[in-house]
Amino acid sequence: MADPHSNASNDPLQSRVERVLGLIRPAVQEDGGDFELVEISEDGVVRIRFLGACIGCPSSEMTLRDGIARNLRERVPEVTDVIAVD
Repeated sequence: MADPHSNASNDPLQSRVERVLGLIRPAVQEDGGDFELVEISEDGVVRIRFLGACIGCPSSEMTLRDGIARNLRERVPEVTDVIAVD
């Protein structure tokens, strides 16, 4: 597996984002939830959709902010924001 910290120009942004999401996903799935990547905008906004137990869960906001967004921003500098969509 490639290094998720890599910022190599030959490693597309979507691939790097998906790798980082893959690192986070098991922790979310442990609680019966999941999420999917919906899109990455040209200005670096990542949109995800919560699935399973995450839908309507009060902790999903914290998962988004402290888990998903923080990890993506740290590991993929092009990511400017992460938002959840329905």
